[in-house]
Amino acid sequence: MAIDLRLPTDSIVHPDKDRFLNEDNPFEAMMSRFDRAAELLDLEPGIYRILRNPEKQLIVSVPVQLDSGDVEVFTGYRVVYNSSRGPSKGGIRFDMQVTLEEVKALAAWMTWKCAVVNLPFGGAKGGVICDPHKMSIGELERLTRRYTSGIMQLLGPDTDVPAPDVNTNERVMAWVMDTYSMRVGRTENAVVTGKPVEMGGSYGRREATGRGCMLVTREAMEHLGLPMQGATVAVQGFGNVGSVAARLLAREGCKIVAIGDRFGALYNAAGIDVDAAIAYVQEHRTLVDFPGAEAIDSETLLTLDVDVLLPAAMENVITTKVAPKIRAKVVCEGANGPTTAAADPILDSKGVFVIPDILANAGGVTVSYFEWVQDRMGYFWSEDVVNERLADIMTRSFRDVLQLATQHNVNMRTAAYMLSISRVATVHRLRGIYA
Repeated sequence: MAIDLRLPTDSIVHPDKDRFLNEDNPFEAMMSRFDRAAELLDLEPGIYRILRNPEKQLIVSVPVQLDSGDVEVFTGYRVVYNSSRGPSKGGIRFDMQVTLEEVKALAAWMTWKCAVVNLPFGGAKGGVICDPHKMSIGELERLTRRYTSGIMQLLGPDTDVPAPDVNTNERVMAWVMDTYSMRVGRTENAVVTGKPVEMGGSYGRREATGRGCMLVTREAMEHLGLPMQGATVAVQGFGNVGSVAARLLAREGCKIVAIGDRFGALYNAAGIDVDAAIAYVQEHRTLVDFPGAEAIDSETLLTLDVDVLLPAAMENVITTKVAPKIRAKVVCEGANGPTTAAADPILDSKGVFVIPDILANAGGVTVSYFEWVQDRMGYFWSEDVVNERLADIMTRSFRDVLQLATQHNVNMRTAAYMLSISRVATVHRLRGIYA
């Protein structure tokens, strides 16, 4: 029996109508896509209710002694959304904008992301409300270790495996791994991914998300009959994901005409030297005043007349205000949730081919899976092998989603959700409910 998901006041689907209509609420935005896919799948009510709720939500206080001697208490979160297919997997972010709703949404996205590329993982996410740019290395280490101690009940290579995210990196993962290892009395390098190669990290992990974006963009361009050579690209967000994707797309023959970071954006119709921009950011920590391009505002970057737009920063940048102005033929979502649910039909009406986040940026978690596998067996692969296996999974997953989209006459986002939800639901049916 199909669930009627059309009425937003339905007590099961949308218990809070006003909250659902809030375009800025990431969890409800994500769940509106889930609802559409569940309706098309004719998902039974019991499975629907299970998949619409996170398994565990942990809120911890994180007291840290600052370099000044003062004690500050931060708030940290860890959400395990679903672990039916295997250990939950998801990053840890340090940012002032972290909220429980955001972490829940990101944990759910990780669940669907792992399923859409068919990894034996569930989804999780974590975060601490802080401004890491105003903290010393020592303060960040103490924050990381105390937060790790606070969420120890969830962590483990067979239960919940964190990774880097916004404002965290290999060094932070090394601190998490060491804290966990000291607590359990043995070195356990499989408890995190995205750590230094010297500690059991994988070659190719740092570039994996950006490389995955390049791979699915190439598949989309081929599907649409558009050449990569000379294709114009705008990249919003020039951190690890955006800079790597820009560099690899340039190597494929694309012309990167615009790049931007949280301080502003740059445009050059003749193309931007991506390698020079990366070197500039490494020295100055910003794109501001980078020579060879003119300054533009961030919304202008999003609405440029380009072949490919790659939003690779934060969520909710393509809203109902911005979507009508989008002129790109392809949007590859390098960030999590860059397009609001309310903006989706606007992009559809304009014929924009959207590669959804749960597929587009799954390269990172795919190589995290490779890292976890290598740690568990104690045998490590070359970077060429990692990249080859990543390409195989990303291209196969893109084609699986495209086939489903064509079969059901839906967009790529809905097809990706249908594929991932069906895989998670199947496992729940097979496992049953523990009583």
